[in-house]
Amino acid sequence: MLDTEPLYRCAWKQASAACGYDLTDEIYKKLVGRSRKDGFETLVDAFGPEFPLQKFQDCVQKCEANAFSSVPIAKKTGLDSLLIFLESRKIPKAVATSAERRKALSTLNSAGLLHRFEAVVTGDEVAHGKPFPDIFLLAAERLGVEQAVCLVLEDAESGVVAANAAGMQVYMIPDLVPPSNATRQLAQGVFTSLADVLKKLETTSICRC
Repeated sequence: MLDTEPLYRCAWKQASAACGYDLTDEIYKKLVGRSRKDGFETLVDAFGPEFPLQKFQDCVQKCEANAFSSVPIAKKTGLDSLLIFLESRKIPKAVATSAERRKALSTLNSAGLLHRFEAVVTGDEVAHGKPFPDIFLLAAERLGVEQAVCLVLEDAESGVVAANAAGMQVYMIPDLVPPSNATRQLAQGVFTSLADVLKKLETTSICRC
């Protein structure tokens, strides 16, 4: 929904450099869509046990704060129109994000989006983050709906895998990392923007009044 991935990438690269390590794009791709805990574990796996994890955690928190406060966070193309469409049909909506709850609520509130969702589920509320299905199953539970009738909109491969494992339909709108052929096969559609997702939903009978 929000163009936050470039901000996270900048912050994590700056923090890594401050610790004396080069966070390449190849390594960063493994972090996209994953929980913070999984991200930290990925860095230790990539750089070795000598990686100064505590120093990095302190540094990345400061870098993220600077990145998110420096510019307004842009909404993805088509988001407002999509939300209006879903609200006009009284379709319940949830946010299921790998971000920590404190960060997610603050970001959604700053963007004027928090009040538009019936539920928010975050990465620190589940035992296993994406690509495990936990976060989507909890979102369905909080919405009070069966997972089989849920449609997930995802921008990362780990999220597509998680949604599929949860028994949900999933549309992918790729962000920084294009989908692999395997991921394309798991999704019910791959779109260039949320505006294209809206066009699809407008022709889907389940979403008609």
